[in-house]
Amino acid sequence: MTDEQRTPTRIDTIADAWVDTLAELSPSLATYIGRFEHNGRLDDLSPEGTERAATAAATTLRDLEAAEAADEVDEVTKMDLSSELSLQLALHEAGAHLRDVNVIASPAQDLRAVFDLMPTDTVEDWAVIAERLGAVPAAITGYIETLRSGIAQGVVPARRQVTEVVTQIARYTGDAGFFATFAGGAASSEGELPASLTRDLAEGSGAARVAYDQLAAFLSDELAPASGDVDAVGRELYALHSRRFLGATIDLDETYEWGVEELARMVAEQESIADEIKAGASVEEAVAFLEQDESRKLRSTDALQRWMQETSDRAVDELGRTHFDIPEPIRRLECMIAPTNEGGIYYTGPTDDFSRPGRMWWSVPEGVDSFDTWRELTTVYHEGVPGHHLQIAQAVYNRTELNSWRRLLAGSSGHAEGWALYAERLMEQLGYLDDPADRLGMLDGQRMRAARVVLDIGVHLGKQRPDGGGVWDADYALEFMRRNVNMSDEFIRFEVNRYLGWPGQAPSYKVGQRIWEQIRDDAQQREGADFDVKRFHMRALRLGGVGLDTLRAALAKG
Repeated sequence: MTDEQRTPTRIDTIADAWVDTLAELSPSLATYIGRFEHNGRLDDLSPEGTERAATAAATTLRDLEAAEAADEVDEVTKMDLSSELSLQLALHEAGAHLRDVNVIASPAQDLRAVFDLMPTDTVEDWAVIAERLGAVPAAITGYIETLRSGIAQGVVPARRQVTEVVTQIARYTGDAGFFATFAGGAASSEGELPASLTRDLAEGSGAARVAYDQLAAFLSDELAPASGDVDAVGRELYALHSRRFLGATIDLDETYEWGVEELARMVAEQESIADEIKAGASVEEAVAFLEQDESRKLRSTDALQRWMQETSDRAVDELGRTHFDIPEPIRRLECMIAPTNEGGIYYTGPTDDFSRPGRMWWSVPEGVDSFDTWRELTTVYHEGVPGHHLQIAQAVYNRTELNSWRRLLAGSSGHAEGWALYAERLMEQLGYLDDPADRLGMLDGQRMRAARVVLDIGVHLGKQRPDGGGVWDADYALEFMRRNVNMSDEFIRFEVNRYLGWPGQAPSYKVGQRIWEQIRDDAQQREGADFDVKRFHMRALRLGGVGLDTLRAALAKG
């Protein structure tokens, strides 16, 4: 990366202005990227608010289409931002916002999750939190209005998602739930908070709890009865969501068949390694054998957090000296236990100035207090380095070449999650998974991701089951995952509910990995003996987050 600052172009200006617009329209998104000037507000989720967002996207798309690209950087920006804006408008036209309820990534979770990312060091920080807590009721009211509009138009989510979210909300609003404990534990590094601010936080927390309880009542009393029994969203809507998560258009039927074959390959590879762990053992027997090994156990969330941090720090240090150029600001990655118990593991990127570092979060389900290092080692590489953290933080760091949209907001799940799975295999190739148990853990995750391709497309497109037993449904999806994942039933149930309510997202991991590998192999074939994988990796990462069609086109130019 050059140290010379690129002169902004007309397309850079449009892209930067779009970031400003998004920060204004979505204060939650602004918080995520470190734009704290909107931290006292929340998104307008009402029908009027969603229309304003769609109008802004259409205006930006027209401006972008009229602008001429000045160089190759502009070509990538124009291609990718145009695609994203067009897809956003297509999803709006399809009424996706009218049925936006699911167990992991809908406004019901997002309005709570934004508080995880807010600064809490000073009295002023807590004053802003109190202001945002006070904004929760209006945001919830707008969200309910939009969902109610969906009911009127017959555009509703599956009932399963609605009832599961009601259960989640009860955990947010209980006396020991998030809002009560978050405000109740308020303190600053400057000492005790003023009594007036403590009252404001208590009142805001109470108002947020009441608002969320009102949302739960609406979901139970109005939306659930109007919702559908069928989990599948159908081919047309699924194709839009698939494009959204991949930044690429794929042949869904060919991908389903590939997923079936890829799953079979993962099973065969696991069976081979199981025999290495214990001669003659099946995968299940090898797993049972490893689960009895106390040397591979972590017996508390504190132990899990310490192990995550130590493993991550070691990977950053060693890979930064050998296989990647890792700038100093990127070398800091915080491993965190999330303040919720939903079962997810996720990464949040650094702020624009790196004052808040990249963070790996583990949301541990209630009652789970034992963890297997052989199963989770690859997760640390997936979420940290060389996975998400290296990828996302590298884009944030590359301010000399990339406009703010390219650094902070561009990209797709297929690009991000595909790279993270690609990174897992890379760590195997670099010798970090030489222990057969650790490789089995990596393959357990890879097998799960292959199974999700089959399950997700199968359910939502109404495909025939691989076992020939009819058409996919939720019950078979749960049975299918239990056969292919060695994890707790609580985790499996959450995962299946996630796939059913978030169409197209789960396959983006394995399909994204497939496309990343295809792009690398294409580059190797073009360059022959001149191909250098380290140079390929850094060139790809310097592009920042992009859709996978954009990535393929940009890297094909040499």
